[in-house]
Amino acid sequence: MSISHYIKDIGRGRDGARALDRAKATDLMGQILDGQVSDLELGAFCIAMRIKGETDQEMAGFLDATHARLQTIKATGPVVALPSYNGARKLPVLTPLLAFLLAREGLAVVMHGTATESSRITSQDVLSAMGVQSFTTARSVHEGEVVFAPTELLCPGLKRLLDVRRVVGLRNPAHSLVKLMNPTNSVDALLVSSYTHPEYAVSMAATFELTNARALLLRGTEGEVVADARRTPQMDAFVRGTRTPLVEAQAGSLIKLPDLPTAIDATTTARYTQAVLRDELPVPAPLAAQVQAVLKALSL
Repeated sequence: MSISHYIKDIGRGRDGARALDRAKATDLMGQILDGQVSDLELGAFCIAMRIKGETDQEMAGFLDATHARLQTIKATGPVVALPSYNGARKLPVLTPLLAFLLAREGLAVVMHGTATESSRITSQDVLSAMGVQSFTTARSVHEGEVVFAPTELLCPGLKRLLDVRRVVGLRNPAHSLVKLMNPTNSVDALLVSSYTHPEYAVSMAATFELTNARALLLRGTEGEVVADARRTPQMDAFVRGTRTPLVEAQAGSLIKLPDLPTAIDATTTARYTQAVLRDELPVPAPLAAQVQAVLKALSL
């Protein structure tokens, strides 16, 4: 099969490109995830979408194809999905801390991810330093438990698409897909998602509304879905297509900075995370607010 007819539509530049409807986007992404396209076509797709940008209909179609191919993680109770794909660049990656704070509330937490840049410290690195090993095969997750599922276990084709960034140096729709997908078998799972640039706040919200997702959306930390420990961001819930503001963005000057580690390596971050969980150090206020926002979103 070939996706050249789709590339002809999306590859006409920012002004000339035509958006795909949901069904065509589903077919296109399905062929990519199934490995039915050539490397040349795959590169053309990634560059074309990078220039054009994704519409909510296209992202919904890409999600339909992805969900149809996912090896899902089973959960019997309330479950929270935390994608973790960016890692730490300047600040310690606190997504594992968020995960364990949520588990302490009795929630099952499914983290998933893969390294997309070699220079960053990942959540997987921090979890390993804490003695939490990644799934090698899918199994159920239970209340109060944190698990980590590598992307290649959930969907090998999606991992291959993410890896294109290492070759061409640019993000592609897969980097948004992983923050929008539900890796569990629960339709009531809460997806915690984040954006880095304002335009993605708009497009991700539109996709959540179109797909009737249950999600919490905020501006994250260096691409991670955890709130910036220094300043509380706005947080909005999406439930069955309805958007509900939950947390207002913190305004004004910061009076006091949290006592974060200055080093961002996995061992230091793991020690800090464990100290907070043992109540030896305080939970940063923005993370405490995010935990409460998750609980509120699950109750809507």
